[in-house]
Amino acid sequence: PPGTGRVGEAAARSFVTEKLGYKIAATKFRTREGEIDIVATDDELLIFIEVKNPDESKIRVRPWAGLAEKAPRLQLATQQYLADNDRESTDWRFDLLSVEMDRTGRVLGIELIPSAIEEQD
Repeated sequence: PPGTGRVGEAAARSFVTEKLGYKIAATKFRTREGEIDIVATDDELLIFIEVKNPDESKIRVRPWAGLAEKAPRLQLATQQYLADNDRESTDWRFDLLSVEMDRTGRVLGIELIPSAIEEQD
């Protein structure tokens, strides 16, 4: 249904702040290379989060389908965020957050995969 992306993003932000206890530093950080859905902090650690709202037909099979192809662009966007915010020496990781929703847009569950994308040299 229309608007489920926004509902999923709101659920993701709530999960990040209320359940994980992180502070959100930025949302929808855009670069030429791509967009980072959420940039959060946990003490001194920066956490870049890709949010997925997989549809029901995909979630049970491969909720992270297409991630391998997207990872290099997400890493470039991450490097851009670090440079823009003078945080190149900050420890960071890239997590994935899957927001499972039913056809009506009700959130059924949220799955977090920490350190889902490894830093490439």
